Formats: sequence, C-alpha cells, structure tokens
Amino acid sequence: MAIQWYPGHMTSARKKAAETMASIDVVIEVVDARLPEASTNPMVRELRLYRQRPCLKVLNKADLADPLTTRAWIEYYGRQDGVHAVALSCKKPGDVARLPSLCQPLAPHRKDNGKPLRMLIMGIPNVGKSTLMNALLKRRIAKVGDEPAVTKSQQTSQLDVRHWLTDTPGLLWPKIEYPSDGLMLAASNAVGRNAIIDQEVAIFLADLLLARYPAVLAARYGLSVEAADDVDAVHVIEAIARRRGLRMRGGEVDLEKAAKALLQDYRNGVLGRISLETPVTRSVMLAGAPATAG
Repeated sequence: MAIQWYPGHMTSARKKAAETMASIDVVIEVVDARLPEASTNPMVRELRLYRQRPCLKVLNKADLADPLTTRAWIEYYGRQDGVHAVALSCKKPGDVARLPSLCQPLAPHRKDNGKPLRMLIMGIPNVGKSTLMNALLKRRIAKVGDEPAVTKSQQTSQLDVRHWLTDTPGLLWPKIEYPSDGLMLAASNAVGRNAIIDQEVAIFLADLLLARYPAVLAARYGLSVEAADDVDAVHVIEAIARRRGLRMRGGEVDLEKAAKALLQDYRNGVLGRISLETPVTRSVMLAGAPATAG
C-alpha cells in the first residue's frame, strides 16, 4: 500500500516557511525518534540547504524509542555537515530548556542582545513541534492535539531578549517515495485517517515486531512467537483479537478492531521502547527497495 497525504494548506505553509527561512538563523527540525529518517521531510532539508542554515535535529519521543538505536541515530546525524542532533522528550521541561543553548553554537554570530538568535521549528505533523514551543515559552500558545495537522499557520514569539522562536505547521511532502516510509508514518499517526487502512498498517507493524521485538508481543499479548516459524503478521492480529475477545456478529474475530488495538498500543508506548528503523535498516532499504511508481 502506497500512502500519500498532502492536504491543501501544506502548499501555502511550505511557501511561507521558505520566506521565513531567509530571516532566521537556525532550523530546529523535530522528528520522531522511533523513525528519524522516515519522519524527516526532504523539503525541510532542501529549504535550509538552499539558505545555508544549520540544523538542530531534535529526536523527540526518545522515551518511546529503543535507546541503543537512538544512540546510533545520534552518531549518524553527527557525521552530517551543519547538523547537531539531540534526543529528548518534549514533554520534559528540563530536556526542552536545553535547546536554545544547543542552537547557539550553530549561529555564533548571534551572541548578544543586539543580535537575538532566531530559531524556526519545522517538521512533519504530529511529532511534537507545538508541544516543544509551548514548553520553551512556558505557556500554551500553540494548539496541541493527538492528530496530524493541528497547527495551520506560523506563530512567532519572543522567548527572551536573546531568542525568538517561530513555529510552523506540520509539513509532509507531495509524494512519499518509499512505501515503508508511508507505513511507518501511518503507524506513528503522522498522516490523516483518510489516507490509511488500519489493517494494512497493523500488519506492517506486526511483521516488524515479529522480526525485531518478538518478546514485546509475548509480554503484551501472551503470544508464543519467538520460536514459531509458522507465525506471521496476520496470525498476530488474529491472536490479539481472540485474546481481547474482539469478535463480530456471528463469532468471527474482528481484525479491524484488533488492528486498531495494536496500533494504539504502539502509539501510546505501552509496548515498550520500540524503533521502527535503524541506520542499518535504512541503508538496506535504500539500497534494495524500489521507489513507488508514478
């Protein structure tokens, strides 16, 4: 399934972000620590490179991601020119408070009250940009919701005498090139509900969990999957339905409800600390997986 989602307001939001990029010093790009590259918008990279703006890459939701994998991603981004990466949770004020001091070395010319540091928050929908801005400002100014595309327009605020902050709407890109990226984004609730089929996304997620985190399935759902060669993703969804008593009229297991239960457990973090991609799996995917046609 090729997932595509690009609401109309994102076109104008991209144009406005491109204009604002000319007058800022550092891009704070927020990504999901569980899928850092899949949740990196290539348009953000293009815009900031065009304007030669440095980037603080914020791997948000690090408390939900596999810590060893997150460490590998920090090293991966540390090898990129003009990029500094940090892993944190935007829900922890102490983590967020560090960000202006992390941005400062990226724009050393903005070092006094006469030249305030101007930061631009960018990223895809539902990765925590507005939560980050509210935490930095210590007040609720940006609308927050557990769904993509809540913020529809830019908001600029003065953090203090030395720091200005602009929040932008979540931006996807017109064509998601790799199917697995779309599925990871869908599993993580970064695309609109009308763009996905829950069962297909849940099967993708279950397949990944079988391969990398079988103990999670055993612990959460009581499934004996670690030594079972004949268990596949569909069997996992069916087993969740039976264990939860999710049945349709007539007694058949309700795969749709079971799929939604698995996705919600992942999104809420109750499955534990899980990363959907690593630098190694990303490299393998790019080397071998064909891009979507058209």
